[in-house]
Amino acid sequence: MADFAVAGIVALIIALLLVGTVVMRTVWIVPQARARNVERFGRYRKTLQPGLNFIVPFADRVKPLIDLREQVVAFQGQPVITEDNVVVHIDTVLFFQVTDPRAADYEIVDYIKAIEQLTATQLRNVIGTLDLEATLSSRDRINTALRGVLDDASGKWGIRVTRVEIKAIEPPQSIKDAMEKQMRAEREKRATILQAEGVRQSRILTAEGEKQGAILQAEGARQAAILKAEGEAKAIEQVFSSIHQNDPDPKLLAYQYLQTLPKIAAGEGNSFWVIPGEVTAALRAVSAAFGGRTEQPEEAGNVRPAPREQGRDAHVPEPRPGAIGGPEEQSALREHTPPFELAPGRVDAATE
Repeated sequence: MADFAVAGIVALIIALLLVGTVVMRTVWIVPQARARNVERFGRYRKTLQPGLNFIVPFADRVKPLIDLREQVVAFQGQPVITEDNVVVHIDTVLFFQVTDPRAADYEIVDYIKAIEQLTATQLRNVIGTLDLEATLSSRDRINTALRGVLDDASGKWGIRVTRVEIKAIEPPQSIKDAMEKQMRAEREKRATILQAEGVRQSRILTAEGEKQGAILQAEGARQAAILKAEGEAKAIEQVFSSIHQNDPDPKLLAYQYLQTLPKIAAGEGNSFWVIPGEVTAALRAVSAAFGGRTEQPEEAGNVRPAPREQGRDAHVPEPRPGAIGGPEEQSALREHTPPFELAPGRVDAATE
């Protein structure tokens, strides 16, 4: 009985293990964005979708998971020759996604390696049509060309290439040095041009400022001259009107005339100046204004003036040329005029 019980327990355990194995081989759980291909007796049967799936145990074989998400693969630098025979190393980054698990599993052995080789081949074809300058400045063009070619070629593999990016372009060191010298020369050229342009603009602005300043200065001088002339005209007009309104007598006019004589002789370089002949009449009027006597010896040619009559000045006869008047008149004349010698028609200034 004991042996029978032990055998029963062992048989039960074996049955449970068999049932567990069958269940495990029958029920498959596939994660989201994954897929599994199923083969029955070595032939493709179906593709398991995400979630709970059932298969026939021992008849169906489930293959490894295939990732349906977008994947990124970075390829190391590939030596590529440009159109102008310069060897450059280009690093690329590829973005792709498996759209057909069956084709990706049965149409190509290793689609990652296949994409890498296809990328290198198409990269050489594209770069071979461009020179170095175009290669360095046309990354978008290269990316677009590679993406189109790779997407067409990998479509039968159940793969869709979403993006291709050029990560780095490494030219030879000699080319780098030449490019650096060229860049330095170009920057120095631009700096020289900018400096010359700045000097030009500065000179133009300076000239414009001087021009505007000269115009404003001339305008100011013009306005000042106009105002000065208007002021002098108004002053002359006012003086002239005042003289005519007050009706001055000849004595005042003669005195003003004599006041002007020292100004004529005030120049530093004046050694000779001429006085009009009518100065004797002015001197006689001044002498009469100061109440002087014009009596002189007859041989001197003077004529005695007539006495004043009741507030009215008597007529004074015209003196002989060279006659100046009495001592009082000469004294009054010396107080208002500089020393000079009288002569008919001119006066010579006394020199020191």
